[in-house]
Amino acid sequence: MAEGWEAAAFKARVDEVLRRYAAEEADHLAAVDPALGPVAEQLEAAVADGKRLRAAFCYWGWRAVGQPDSDALVSAAASMELVHAAAVVHDDLIDDSPLRHGRPTAHVALREAVAHHPRASAGARSLAMLVGDLLMSLAGQLFVTSGLPAAYLGRARPLWAALARDLIAGECLEILQTGAAPDTEASLKVIRYKTAKYTVEQPLLIGGALAGAGRRLREGYSAYGLPLGEAFQLRDDLLGLFGDERTTGKAGADDVRGRRPTALLAETWRLAGDEDRGRLRDLLGRPDPDAPEAVRALMRRLRAPERVEAMITARVDEALRALDELNLPQAPAAALTALAHSVAVRRY
Repeated sequence: MAEGWEAAAFKARVDEVLRRYAAEEADHLAAVDPALGPVAEQLEAAVADGKRLRAAFCYWGWRAVGQPDSDALVSAAASMELVHAAAVVHDDLIDDSPLRHGRPTAHVALREAVAHHPRASAGARSLAMLVGDLLMSLAGQLFVTSGLPAAYLGRARPLWAALARDLIAGECLEILQTGAAPDTEASLKVIRYKTAKYTVEQPLLIGGALAGAGRRLREGYSAYGLPLGEAFQLRDDLLGLFGDERTTGKAGADDVRGRRPTALLAETWRLAGDEDRGRLRDLLGRPDPDAPEAVRALMRRLRAPERVEAMITARVDEALRALDELNLPQAPAAALTALAHSVAVRRY
């Protein structure tokens, strides 16, 4: 890889690692019994798409320490994408989301495989849950078989436990907060644990640990990674309700219908008076197909999207200031700057 940040070239490398690894594992699974074919297909489908941001942060967490480009490191970094794939399958299941990347989610796609089941929907959901579990297991396996020295892998092992714990804590907090009175601080805590940590901070820290990063650099990774990860999810919340479904590939009204504790909803609630709160309370969770557009209109009138945009800008600025203070070599500094801007301005 050239010293400049070639995002498309890096993504292609990670895609190839994941495609090959998922295909091998799918073959192993299908060899157990032909009936497992649809499950094996969902294993491969789960890793077919993605921006590969988590792998990129892991990669540059390694490079910023002064380590060279390495195919073994790219394989280890690709394991971050399997963690993400597992989280996506589980998240879609928890949220009962029908679409991801414009295709049926795993628990929807698997219904045909259990059409004969007396409780077909429950059977498909159970299969999807197991696909997610297998993806998380495979993430650890890919990491330890990446080809990096055992001593390097050992330095990062404790971070894997923290990654899984924080991710599950965030998912649990979201479930516990869903339907409760909207609260911005509570929503930001969900964001931090469910998304921010495993999207930016922890991949950076894992890459740094593999490379032997010192305390100052590790602290800088967290100072950069946490606000940037929060900005990523805040952008996701905006895109989820106001983005073009043809671009995002997701059902745009899911958050409203599910009454999920997004910061966008919490800020709308905070800005609303008693009358608007009553209107919002009446709209949330309604099966009426016009309800999501009415919620959007209320949010626009109260300027809640602008408030979330300001939160994104503030967090990206905070991340970039932390990055500047690290005085990294030119290549990792440029790459991490470019990644920060891509998080802020993305459309899907």
